[in-house]
Amino acid sequence: MLDLQRLRALHAVSVHGSVGAAAAALGFTPSAVSQQIAKLERETRTVLLEREGRGVRLTDEAWRLARTARELLAIVERAETELEAGRGAPEGRLAVAAFPSAARGLMPGVLAELAARHPALDTRLTEVDPHLSVDLVAKGAVDLVVAHGWDIAPLPAPAGVEQAWIGDDLCDLLVPEGHRFAGRGPVRREELAGERWICQPPGRVCHDWLVRTLREAGCEPFIVHRADENPTLVALVAAGLGIALIPRLGRGPLPAGVVEVPLDPMPQRHLYALWREGAARRPAIAETVRTLRAHWPRAAGRPAG
Repeated sequence: MLDLQRLRALHAVSVHGSVGAAAAALGFTPSAVSQQIAKLERETRTVLLEREGRGVRLTDEAWRLARTARELLAIVERAETELEAGRGAPEGRLAVAAFPSAARGLMPGVLAELAARHPALDTRLTEVDPHLSVDLVAKGAVDLVVAHGWDIAPLPAPAGVEQAWIGDDLCDLLVPEGHRFAGRGPVRREELAGERWICQPPGRVCHDWLVRTLREAGCEPFIVHRADENPTLVALVAAGLGIALIPRLGRGPLPAGVVEVPLDPMPQRHLYALWREGAARRPAIAETVRTLRAHWPRAAGRPAG
């Protein structure tokens, strides 16, 4: 009989793309995941992983078994949901994925409250790029995702995934002290032509939003510096190297030399919690969504209520 934990390890590798990433998501060491898959290979008398450069790749047989594993894990999840719903209290392990600024600015308080109020609930957080997280919850790699979308780049919710709105995160234009926009009222998007921009790399939601928005306003963005992390973007603005559009969530206090200027209209990104269809019956999911919403006003820098 196939061991469920070994199938879970194989499924995690198929979703995350490597043994190391699968181990991080499962809370194990890479060695433990490798051992689980090696035992599964012996059980099935099948080669599941093959070396490819410094990493591994799944064989065709492994992909077929991983698809079956996903179906089995979904059945187990439904059974666990029924049991937890019957008990009426959040418990068990809950795997949560959140994009970086939510992991920094929202999740610490949420996780601390959940741990204090529900000691039988074991919540595990993983920081994940937003363009990957929805796929992870759809494939069963995590239980709940905190992700975001924009008006011109809505968050995709595939079939079988449900979502709930958490709140709207405002974005400000950050400029160096002494810039022509510093100290004035809202800046219209049409005034941004010719500015030197600092933003995230192509393919990231914030980058794509900036490019599309400026082009719709008749401006071709002149991007001079790219960086993944918002604190790096802020530091580059502080050095007088350009301007940036950065959401407030997880941004932290601005350093000397950086001025916050509103845009008109002010950009917003919409935060959501996502989970697999039917999982909202699980008290752990419902309580986590409630806690996310309760903590949102403070995380967004707004008064509660």
